[in-house]
Amino acid sequence: MKQVICGVLAVAVLAACGGGGGASPAEMKRRAQGGHAGGTTTLIGAGASFPRPVYDRWFAEYAKGHPVRVNYQPIGSGGGIRQVTEGTVDFGASDAPMTDEELAKAPGMVHLPTVMGAVTVAYNLPRMAQPLRLDGPALAGIFGGRITRWNDPAIAALNPGVTLPATDVIPVYRTDGSGTTYIFTEYLAAVSPEWKRAVGAGKSVRWPRGLGGKGNEGVTGQVKQTPGAVGYVELAYAREGGLATASLRNAAGQFVQPTVEATAAAAENLGPLIQQHPDLRLSLVNLPGAATYPLASWTYLLLPPHMEDCRTARSIAALMRWSLTEGGGYARELHYAPLPEAVRVPVLRKLAAVTCGAAREPVGNG
Repeated sequence: MKQVICGVLAVAVLAACGGGGGASPAEMKRRAQGGHAGGTTTLIGAGASFPRPVYDRWFAEYAKGHPVRVNYQPIGSGGGIRQVTEGTVDFGASDAPMTDEELAKAPGMVHLPTVMGAVTVAYNLPRMAQPLRLDGPALAGIFGGRITRWNDPAIAALNPGVTLPATDVIPVYRTDGSGTTYIFTEYLAAVSPEWKRAVGAGKSVRWPRGLGGKGNEGVTGQVKQTPGAVGYVELAYAREGGLATASLRNAAGQFVQPTVEATAAAAENLGPLIQQHPDLRLSLVNLPGAATYPLASWTYLLLPPHMEDCRTARSIAALMRWSLTEGGGYARELHYAPLPEAVRVPVLRKLAAVTCGAAREPVGNG
């Protein structure tokens, strides 16, 4: 706590004494943390917890061969959007694209997909010997409060020959502004007119019933310690927590487990969609394909279109290029799918067009 207070006071002193020299809030925060000390570049980011495992790994591996240190806080997508909009961080991170209303406060904010992941439906039914099968309407019924017992006929019909317990269903949801919530509710709104009408999609929604948890970690913990619980978490968290995950019926009618391969299948034919959405704000939920997992998504790094400090801008660009190329193996190890070439190329093009400094020089391709 003492270190936090000192950091805040340092920023306050810089501002009060004119020591900021017109610096952005992110630059003032960096100076309070020691600045670009000893030749090491410090980058400050905040946002989604969905990609935290792979981001932590990328940042640590990159730092082994480059003088770059990243301070990333997984505060949720809503917080990441807010902080990058306010300029208190160098980059934000969000699983949900910014809305038109949010972009009105941050014109031109660049959306850069970094990696693909699966939102799993994780559950705690100790006596289930095989993966539970669920579909969109059943999930909408569970989280909407219409299905309250695990042996409900709607669930039983999807699991023939399986003895389901007559125990209460306890939905677990995110309490913070969450891109994972956005992906999950976007899927429910796509497959259930009832859900779309009553609840809708968003980073935060009014949940009809259940328990709340903060971050993917919080939901994972609640599901793990609560018999009968079911929640939505990114695949890496479900695997790390040892949670069972449901097989979901996809748009082709097939029941698919969340895997790296099934996640990657969602991006196999994205060329036409990317042409329609050059800003890359598009949805990957419930896409066609027999092998496609229906709750797949990519997650975004959010960058201002122009950054005052070229050292910071070029360091972020170099880190991103490394992550999207050499970092792919680490992504797979942690149950994420690297971006396919058809997506990686336009992402790198958008990254290269970010400008920096008084001369507004593009950060380029390194």
